[in-house]
Amino acid sequence: MSRHLENKRALVIGGSRGIGAAIVRRFAREGAHVVLTYVSKQEAAEGTARTARTFGVQALAIRADSADAGEVVAAVEQTVSELSGIDILVNSAGIAIMAPIDDYRLEDLDRTLAVNVRAVFIATQAAVKYMKEGGRIINIGSCNAERMPFAGGSVYAMSKAALVGLVKGLARDLGQRGITINNVHPGPTDTDMNPATSDFAKTLKEQVLALHRYASGDEIASLVAYLAGPEAGYVTGASLTIDGGFTA
Repeated sequence: MSRHLENKRALVIGGSRGIGAAIVRRFAREGAHVVLTYVSKQEAAEGTARTARTFGVQALAIRADSADAGEVVAAVEQTVSELSGIDILVNSAGIAIMAPIDDYRLEDLDRTLAVNVRAVFIATQAAVKYMKEGGRIINIGSCNAERMPFAGGSVYAMSKAALVGLVKGLARDLGQRGITINNVHPGPTDTDMNPATSDFAKTLKEQVLALHRYASGDEIASLVAYLAGPEAGYVTGASLTIDGGFTA
């Protein structure tokens, strides 16, 4: 594999497992030094960092709760300190709390917005102070920003749809600095939190997904790597869907 990201410095918020871990591994394979954050799965996070280091790059796992603004800013500052700068920010942390409107708790609404929306803004605000021309910001959104085909997902869908507006606006703010910002909207992806072997997955594969399968984390990471690389220098303010036909 070509090393399009040779010596780039990346922070992946929420990079310990699932899609985030796949992004860390892909960045490392392409030559980027990576810091990743985690909340509770320290062993998984350290394992992802160890795997990244096998590609001959620096990799470090640090604990940071995306619901805590101070910890998000500290993660950016530590990345800049450890790697002597930052070129790429990936906002991959996210939570999905599903419940019907009558039962949805206010504390769950607040945490969803804190992690899925506020943390993205805070991390971006902190990172762009150090980014130079050619900087890249990529948010992991969701195809549910465009389509929510079952009940109970309104708050999650709202949080991911909010990133569309945020990215369109920030593309204007950051374009004059030569920094791009985009969303990646994955469809159902095979992770430990959303396995492709579940009964729910069977329904999606049979009735919703045009390709009749879940994505792998590596497939999502490939699109993120493209947006982080030199060939995507003219892509900004976009929300790119990679969903196996979920929204088709």
